Amino acid sequence: MSLGKLLRDGLIRKIRVDKSLVRKSFSIAERDLNTAKKVFESGSYGWSLAIAYNSMLQAGRALMFLNGFKPTNRYQHIAVIRFTHIVFGKEITDRMINIFDRLREKRHKVVYEEVDIISEDEARNAIEWACEFVSKVKEILRKKKLI
Repeated sequence: MSLGKLLRDGLIRKIRVDKSLVRKSFSIAERDLNTAKKVFESGSYGWSLAIAYNSMLQAGRALMFLNGFKPTNRYQHIAVIRFTHIVFGKEITDRMINIFDRLREKRHKVVYEEVDIISEDEARNAIEWACEFVSKVKEILRKKKLI
């Protein structure tokens, strides 16, 4: 998979780099991560996983916006994950990309298919992984002097 293929397949499109959009998306990522922790404490493990995943998604979108791209309306979540892997594969490990994708699948099940399928441990792990991912994105954005 390459950036060119994502463009040709219509999964992403070029946009003007907008630093405020980068910051806004990253701010949502941090907000969602904090919300996931609060929801976890309430015992709603499925929703805490879904919100932790969304924090990763928003952080990934911030990386796209930073580089002048955005997902199209088609397969947005997959586009963000693939873009992150292609463009930031050196900074964000394959392990973290695989976790990001697995959480995408779990979140889909939680939201659209099944109720109460996420254990306390799964939710806790999702939050820890989201913390790791969001921290890595924050590091990238700091290097670019965007936050």
